[in-house]
Amino acid sequence: MDLGSNSFHLVIAEVHPGGFEPIIGEKEMLRLGDIVGRYGRIPDAAADAAVAVVRRFRQLAEAADAVEIAACATSALRRAANGAEVVDRIEAEAGVAVEVISGLREAELIFRAIRAGVLLEPAPALGFDLGGGSVEITVGDSGGLHFATSEALGVGTLTAGFVASDPLSKGDRRRLRAHLTDVLGPVADAVSEHRPRLVVGSSGTLEDIARMSVLRAKRDLPRSLNQLTFTRREFERVHDTVLGSTADERLRFDGLETRRVDLIPAGVVFLATAMELFDFDEMMISEWSLREGILLEAVDRHDPADWSDDPRAIRRSSVEALGARCGWHEDHARRVADLAVSLFDQTASLHGLGAVDRELLEYAALLHDIGEHVASQGHHRHGAYLVEHGQLRGFDPAEVQTLTALVRWHRRGTPDVDAHPLADLDRVQYLTAFLRLADGLDRGRTGTVEAVDVQVGPSLVLVRLRARGDAELELWGARRKRELFERFFDRDLEIALGPPPA
Repeated sequence: MDLGSNSFHLVIAEVHPGGFEPIIGEKEMLRLGDIVGRYGRIPDAAADAAVAVVRRFRQLAEAADAVEIAACATSALRRAANGAEVVDRIEAEAGVAVEVISGLREAELIFRAIRAGVLLEPAPALGFDLGGGSVEITVGDSGGLHFATSEALGVGTLTAGFVASDPLSKGDRRRLRAHLTDVLGPVADAVSEHRPRLVVGSSGTLEDIARMSVLRAKRDLPRSLNQLTFTRREFERVHDTVLGSTADERLRFDGLETRRVDLIPAGVVFLATAMELFDFDEMMISEWSLREGILLEAVDRHDPADWSDDPRAIRRSSVEALGARCGWHEDHARRVADLAVSLFDQTASLHGLGAVDRELLEYAALLHDIGEHVASQGHHRHGAYLVEHGQLRGFDPAEVQTLTALVRWHRRGTPDVDAHPLADLDRVQYLTAFLRLADGLDRGRTGTVEAVDVQVGPSLVLVRLRARGDAELELWGARRKRELFERFFDRDLEIALGPPPA
């Protein structure tokens, strides 16, 4: 439980050797940060609501047979004059022990979640978690956290202290910017010494800004915002529109949560000021934040990717965890992946694709049959759904759509990215050809074909199979799947048994 200054969040997860799988998520906007900013304390009615929400969260956890509950409270309960009394009430009446954490510890937990949820490349990464009561600013990479601070600049705090007009007046805007500059200026100077190369934003306010920026730029909005990137130019349209509108007008803005309409002006001024002071023009979104950081710390069996120095380890771990959750045929999946990558490597002169394409091909091969977890018939369509909704970590939305398309088209038909609008058609076509051929080479799911040797000619590609035992079924399977390869690479494809001649 993340008992935050804007919202209380609950995540219930099933822990397994590959990490954890969220199974229930709940959120309740209480806006305690705004209340504390205005009154310095939490009135009885707001305290009653807080107790009721935590009680409901506990009931949900118990109904899901949760064996451990961890709850952390942040800025609002930390700053409120009667915060300790409210925490005591939660513990006595809702039956949940609450840890009130410092701003620095909050920043550490948030960075832990970000590091486990998005690919921090290029590194180091500068993180902003813009909550209701405070903002946590971090710098780190896959090896760990290098800098962290927490400042009382949450959107609820800023709104209570500096927003007295609707739309935001020039005077309010000037005072808000001056305050932000005074507080953030020294932080920006300290951060510059670490030379961050990537900026990551988390929390509901920045997620709403990302949604509005993408929608107003007429870009396709992915189902998951994780690793979604928006630019300063796209944001500036939202900034100007938000600051020129009333709360009633903002109620109709696509991408903006209704209960955030009066907080968003402070949010856009914060981000605009931060972009200037920290000198960045692009922000990536992390959907994982404090609640996932709490969970990562609470589980005893951590995902090896969470402490690996390899920033890309989270991608492989996430793919393998999804495969395991779906009861994958692991031996077949890994054999197809090995064969697909070998075909890719030995035909580099044909396709000219790069390391990321190779990686996506391997991961799609590992996941290509997970749809059988739902039903064998139409498993390619079921698998595509599972990949798209599988909460894969470390992949941007376009990469998720590419993986989804590869799994969808690995059996038959011609890839059609109208259903996968963020995917690149040429990439999907080439990679599908490799995946389909590799799948045919393990048609019997026995690992009979151990390796392939490829010769690329001006009009013919010859693939020789190194097999143990009878590979008649695999020959048939591969020949049946070669049409896409021949069409996209404009070469005849011959498949034969035996190593290349000496």
